[in-house]
Formats: sequence, C-alpha cells, structure tokens
Amino acid sequence: MDGELFYQLLVGELSNYSGEAGVGYSLVFDAARKTNDARLYQRAVDIALQARAGESALQAARAWRAAQAGSRDANRYVLQILIGLNRLEEAVDPLRREIALTEIRERSLTILTLPAYFSRSTDKKLAATVLEQALEEWLRNPVLGAVAWASVGRMRLEAGDTAGALEAARRGQAIDARAEAPVLLALGLMSPRLPAAEAVVRRYLEGRPQPGVRLAYARALLDAQRYAEASQQAQIMTDEKPDHAEAWLIRGTLELQDSRIDAAERSLKTFLDLMQSRRAASGIEEPNRALAQAYLSLAQIAEQRKDFRQAESWLSKINSPEDMVRTQSRRAGILARQGKITEARELIRNLPERSPADVRVKLSSEVQLLRDNKLYAQAYELLAEATQRDSGDYDLLYDQATLAEKLGRPEEMERILRRIIAERPEYHHAYNALGYSLADRNVRLTEARQLILKALEFAPDDPFITDSLGWVEFREGNKTEALRILKKAYRSRPDAEIAAHLGEVLWSLGQREQALSVWREGLKLNADNETLVETLQRLRVKP
Repeated sequence: MDGELFYQLLVGELSNYSGEAGVGYSLVFDAARKTNDARLYQRAVDIALQARAGESALQAARAWRAAQAGSRDANRYVLQILIGLNRLEEAVDPLRREIALTEIRERSLTILTLPAYFSRSTDKKLAATVLEQALEEWLRNPVLGAVAWASVGRMRLEAGDTAGALEAARRGQAIDARAEAPVLLALGLMSPRLPAAEAVVRRYLEGRPQPGVRLAYARALLDAQRYAEASQQAQIMTDEKPDHAEAWLIRGTLELQDSRIDAAERSLKTFLDLMQSRRAASGIEEPNRALAQAYLSLAQIAEQRKDFRQAESWLSKINSPEDMVRTQSRRAGILARQGKITEARELIRNLPERSPADVRVKLSSEVQLLRDNKLYAQAYELLAEATQRDSGDYDLLYDQATLAEKLGRPEEMERILRRIIAERPEYHHAYNALGYSLADRNVRLTEARQLILKALEFAPDDPFITDSLGWVEFREGNKTEALRILKKAYRSRPDAEIAAHLGEVLWSLGQREQALSVWREGLKLNADNETLVETLQRLRVKP
C-alpha cells in the first residue's frame, strides 16, 4: 500500500464514520477498482449495505464479480443483494454460477443449501420458480438430479405447494432410488392426508438404507403416534446396526411405553453402554439430552418396581440443566408413590422457571401427579386457574375437559370440548374424547360415530381413536365388527384400556377364555387402569 492509497482509504473510512457514507463508499470502491483487492470490494459492499444503499452495494458486488470471475464470495454477494432487493428474476444467473464455482465433490451440498438464500424472501412461489430455472440443467443430471429435485421440492414446500414438493421427491427418486435427499423431503411431507409421501420413504427402505434415514422414519412414526410401526423400525435398526446408540434409545422408550419393562431396561442399558464407549473413544464428556432421557426412563422403571433408591440413583446421574424440571418432577413422582403428596407438590412448585417452557412443564407435572393419585378435584382447580390465565392453550383446556368427566360433570366436559372444536377444528383429540364419552355413556351413538370418524380423518392410525370406534360398534350391537376393530387397535398398541374393551367384547360373544387372557395381559400392563378395573368389577370377573 503506497501513501496515496493509504490516504484515500483513510479519508473514505473517516467519511463513512462521520455520516457521509456515500463519499466513503465512492473512495473505497475506487480503491478496489484500482487495486483489484477482494477485501476492498467487500468493504465497499458492506459500507453500502450498512447505509441501506442496495443499488450501490449491487454495483460494487457486480464489479467485484466482473474483476474476479472465479470468486464465490463476489457471486454470493450479488445473489444475496438481488434477493434482498426482491429482484428474484435476476437471481437465476448467480445461482447457476454458485454451482459452477463449487468443486465437484461439494456440488451436492451446494445444491441442497440453495433454498436457504430465499429464507427471507416474501414471494416464495416466485422463488421456487427461479430456483427451478437455475437448476434446469441439473434436474436431468444422472448423478445430481435427485439432489436438484430435492432442493426444488424444499422450495416448493416453503411456498405451500405440498403436491409439487411430493412430485419433486418422486422425480428425484426416479433418477436415483438410493439417494437420501428425496426421501428426507418425503419424510417432511408425511401426513395422513398425503400417504403417497410415505410410499417414497418405504421404497427407499426396501434397499439398504442409511441408518439415519431409518431413524428419521422411526421418529416420524412416533410423531404420528404409530408406536407399533416405530418400534418395528427401531427393532430392524438395532438388528442391522447393533452399535447405533440412538436406535436403542428409541427402542427402549417405546418398550417402556408398551409396559415391557424388562425389555426396555435392557435396551436402555445397551444405549448407555454404547454412549460410554463413544465417550471413551472421543475423550469428551458433555451433558447429553439423550443420556438424560435414558436416565429418566430407567428411573421410571425402578419407580414402577418400587425400588426408589435405584430410581434416585439414576436421577442423580443427570447433569443437563435443561432437564432439571423433568428430573425433579420424576423425584416428585417417587415421593407421591410413598404417600408424600404435599412434599411432592412443593418440590415441583419450588423449581426455578428459566423459560415459559419450564412454567408449562411444572404445571403439567403437578397436574399429572394429582391425576396419578386420583386427586381429580385439585388437578381440575389447578387447570381451571391456568386456562383462565391463558384461554388459548387448547392442550390445557383438553386436560380440563377430561378431568371434568372424571368428576362426574359430562355437560361441562362437552362444553369445553365443543369450544375447542369450534376454535381449533384440527384438534382431533377433542373429537375423539367427546365421541368416546358419548359411546361410553351409551347416548347419541350416531353423533359419537361421526365425531370419532372425524378424528380418524386427522389420525387414521391412532390406536386409541380406533379403540373408540370399536367401542361405538359394540354399543350399537355390531359385536363382530367391534371385535375386528379392537383387535387391530390392541395389536397396534397393547394397552390396558384397549384390553378392557376387547375383553368385554370377547366376553359378550361367549369367548370367555380369550377374554380372560386379554384382561390378564391388560393387568400386567397396568393393574391400576380405571377402565379395566371397573370392567372386571361390573362383570364380576376375577381373571
């Protein structure tokens, strides 16, 4: 740098600092042209951007790109500024250049990340069209075509075009059946109303899938409450990749949910062993949310066995600050099992509230504590106060409705559930709860069926909603159909409440031994289930 250039840059920076950004920009931009220095071009662009002079920033970025045609940084600035100025049609060329300037081995990743440039764009539909034009050459490429279609699909999805996104996933898979990107796109599209998305995933899984994709599919099934299928995927994964720790965690969690306590304990301990080996190999020991989940589950198992000392031992291993509320809530559950309800509630209430999520978890934990100990009136009061403060929390309103029924107030329950349905029509739990309540009380069965069928539209594979439908069939006298439906629900999710209903249908059909067998299984799953206990008492059965 000679004296003249030094003085020019000094004056430019001082001008910018004193509020004369236009002068500063001109001096630095002129210096960039004279020296062809990338740093000066970037500084000129930054000065213009800070001054909100988009056109000047674009001028400098384009000059930089023209002077240094191989510079990815220059091209990216042009691309980002054009999108920021909402001149999306002009972004096609810099998008193409971004791919061309990328090394061949990195092009797949570059293509996948292109939609991120449009994250702040207001016209997502136009953005999707522009991206597709930019990728036109690559959409037919036998090597990168699948990735290109996945990128287009992501952009279509952001534009609200789910059908177009699904088409992109299909076309990408047609180019390369083993490509992961179209499958991950399809996983994001999975829903009861778009079953064809899952077909893309299943087609991929027929081959030799990457473990991460199968794991993502298992999580998607979990989110859809398709627990039996999620468990099956976790089982396949642990068989194929017995050293994949996360798969054992999912498997153990699902086994615990199905009350297969011994199997859950083995799976969770396998997960811990694998994690310990991983830490030993890396030499790094950090707080881990997955470890916390395993410790909490193992503590729950010990608690169910009434081994409270062992439960506390597992909880003491958790060192994740984010899981403090859940950990203390588990401790509260242990106290409650020992009859120390007051101490348990105090333990939850004295927990710190570092975030709104902590407040919510504390409330849910205390309500669940009261429900588990059949203190329904106190739980209802707690929820009534909470819903008065936040009348738009439909999960809390739903819980309040179910407690109203427990307290023998079906009219109040119906009023709350109908409010949820009116204000949030997609909340399918409300349809199911109201439909089941009508069926269980053997009233307005036609309406009960309609409500439950509506719930099934949103969650067609939910075993508990299927159970409700089976119970309606039974109430209407369609015992054979009820048996078929309830068997399906019980296969999907072995649960004490479903066992109660299935057993009663079998009992009414004269299949007494099968009924007793199902009830015995139900008691092993949950001997305290109110529906099962009431059924056995009403029918005067001692299985």
